[in-house]
Amino acid sequence: MNPQNKIAKHFRSLHQPGDPIILTNAYDAATATIIASLPTAHAVATASFAIASTIGVDDTALTKTQNLSALKSITSAVHAVNRTKPVTVDLQDGYGSVAELSATIQEVIELGVVGCNIEDLDSETGELRALDDAVARVRAVVRAAAEAGVPDFVVNARTDVLYQDGMGIQDAVVRGRAFLEAGACTVFVWGGPGGRGVSGDEVRELVRDLGGMVNVKLTLGDGFLDVQQLRDLGVARISVGPELWKAAMKTFQQQAEILLSPY
Repeated sequence: MNPQNKIAKHFRSLHQPGDPIILTNAYDAATATIIASLPTAHAVATASFAIASTIGVDDTALTKTQNLSALKSITSAVHAVNRTKPVTVDLQDGYGSVAELSATIQEVIELGVVGCNIEDLDSETGELRALDDAVARVRAVVRAAAEAGVPDFVVNARTDVLYQDGMGIQDAVVRGRAFLEAGACTVFVWGGPGGRGVSGDEVRELVRDLGGMVNVKLTLGDGFLDVQQLRDLGVARISVGPELWKAAMKTFQQQAEILLSPY
């Protein structure tokens, strides 16, 4: 077996409903080194929002070149600590056409990556892609990875349907089932407007209708579902997205204000 596919296969095996893998997303080489060094961190994931913020651009303006540059330094940092620790990366909508998306998958696999997020919101138009188009892109990722020798590449297929007027959790289920049939490992349903997140009832419905192969973003703070609650609901994957970046920036600002305060 291709050694990289062996890592991908192991990473895939960590997605167990009710015993989820927890991903504390990194955003640069320093944070990737920290996460990779923790024996309780079974994989390293990236967050495009945080990566974009570190270079001073909006998440929607992050280019493929900028993201891949960050991913190269992140994967190098992880591999310097542990070459067998899985790395999964946030590729937003995949950057361009199906052919361009396939090329992007080839590029990240060359970096040693074994999984990715791919979303169904078109970054150029800001519109939700038609279901057939979104499914075709998931299939393209799976196919490109297999052609690169990593058939167990882990696709976390994200849908933004909760942000769309007139669409709800059942629309997420329809898309999720189609993504899983196309070869995705898990379905990531982005929370609704205003950062409300996905509710416990919505998670319960997703878990029931998608066989538990659900990724939920954990929001740090009061009033949101915590790790134990999400585990009890039966999800297979928990990620924090840019939450650790936000916490780090809050601490940075607080300490700077203390140091710069007049005596």
